[in-house]
Amino acid sequence: MRETSAAWPPLPLGEWRDSYDTLHIWTQIVGKTRLALAPPENHWWHIALYATPRGLTTAPIPSDGMSFAVDFDFNDHQLYVRTSDGRTGVVALRPRTVADFYAEYKETLGSFGVRAKIRPVPVEIETAIPFASDRGHAAYDAEAVARWWQVMVASDLVLKRFRGGFIGKASPVHFFWGSFDLAATRFSGRPAPAHPGGVPNCPDYVMREAYSHECSSVGFWPGGGVIDEAAYYAYAYPEPEGYSDRAVEPRGAFFSPELREFILPYETVRAAGSPGEALLRFCESTYDAAADLARWDRAALDRRESR
Repeated sequence: MRETSAAWPPLPLGEWRDSYDTLHIWTQIVGKTRLALAPPENHWWHIALYATPRGLTTAPIPSDGMSFAVDFDFNDHQLYVRTSDGRTGVVALRPRTVADFYAEYKETLGSFGVRAKIRPVPVEIETAIPFASDRGHAAYDAEAVARWWQVMVASDLVLKRFRGGFIGKASPVHFFWGSFDLAATRFSGRPAPAHPGGVPNCPDYVMREAYSHECSSVGFWPGGGVIDEAAYYAYAYPEPEGYSDRAVEPRGAFFSPELREFILPYETVRAAGSPGEALLRFCESTYDAAADLARWDRAALDRRESR
């Protein structure tokens, strides 16, 4: 894996937190469009966004006999709506309120005859201001967003490489707009206990569907809460006995008792001689911890020649 320093730029949370908060809500508006119109898939995989070389995409969404896709382009800093009959709409990504973005986005969809009935408030955040009323979130630092996107591109490549080492049921590498994280999840094939829920502004049934089966997950998010920096995370559901005491790689990774997750600070990865290899070791060692302690059938699930 060829790596350059440009692929792993600095991403201090404090320098772009306002832009991050605004972009988080914009991605929820777009993601809810897919939620409203795409056929359901297990574990809510039908609502996620996917990385492209330039940003994030919904992938094709059906609408009245045609399809359309919504693409965030973090090079041009535009949002593109493209339809299967050749039409294109553009919404600028620039400093603007959530209310303004939401209004123009709805108008653009409406001009193509797309009618998506969504619940117009954010999820998985403490303060859920309705989109049409949110005039407080309006920051958009294009340079900072572009740096975040470079981290996402580099992380997506590593997570896809990691995903290739598993032949059991596994999620795509996808972006969940509720929690604003890029994630990849492996499943043992066994049912899991009902998830307790309790996520802010998110119905408990959503979490129960997401965690209906035993899993091990790894991903990246820009930080927040008890981890106030960009970081990679890994967790197992349900958490097997001894998981928190397991030694994982690389050096600098640790278990957060508050989150019940392993955490690898982004800066630790960035400072490594080979950031991609350091992240891959984190993915593999945290999966090893979950699968070994929970006694997954690794002979049937792992692609041994890739490890």
